[in-house]
Amino acid sequence: MTLISDEIKKDHRDLEEAYNHILNATTDDEKHRWQNQFTWELARHSIGEELVVYPAFEKHLSDGKAMADKDRAEHKTVKDQLEKFQNLKAKDAEFVPTIKGLWASLSEHIKEEEEHDLVKLEAALDQAHSESMVGSFKRTKMFLPTRSHPSAPDKPPFETVAGLLAAPMDHIRDLFRKFPHEASSDIPP
Repeated sequence: MTLISDEIKKDHRDLEEAYNHILNATTDDEKHRWQNQFTWELARHSIGEELVVYPAFEKHLSDGKAMADKDRAEHKTVKDQLEKFQNLKAKDAEFVPTIKGLWASLSEHIKEEEEHDLVKLEAALDQAHSESMVGSFKRTKMFLPTRSHPSAPDKPPFETVAGLLAAPMDHIRDLFRKFPHEASSDIPP
């Protein structure tokens, strides 16, 4: 079975792959498709962590509340940058500098999370609990918004309510967005 830290790291690698595809894309259409994929992945991942992982920090770690608060603040910065990026067109002069700035913030957060936060969390959890968090994280992401909404609350239960209200509109709009490996009318994987 997969541990929660492995699942989070998998998401991080998926984000890095989408970022690299954006930078290496040769057409605006390809950039746009990977922009949608990156946005879709990051929006769901961030809120999934806030709803599943950060409460586990708070519950199982003596300094967990401070860790969760710090990570939520970092997510707020990333969400603000993602909102700007998701609304740009591939041909905009700001497109590449914006994704590079976003990735600079995000990659620092990812490094700290993987090298510090998740290590501490795994040390505090038994394997069965970590494995059960994976299922919760995956299920939660299925019902979350797929675009950045940085003004939404970032703590349960308010975040859950805001997410449930925003997600249906995001999901409907996703039907009309283009993604890398799909026909334009398909929803993302």
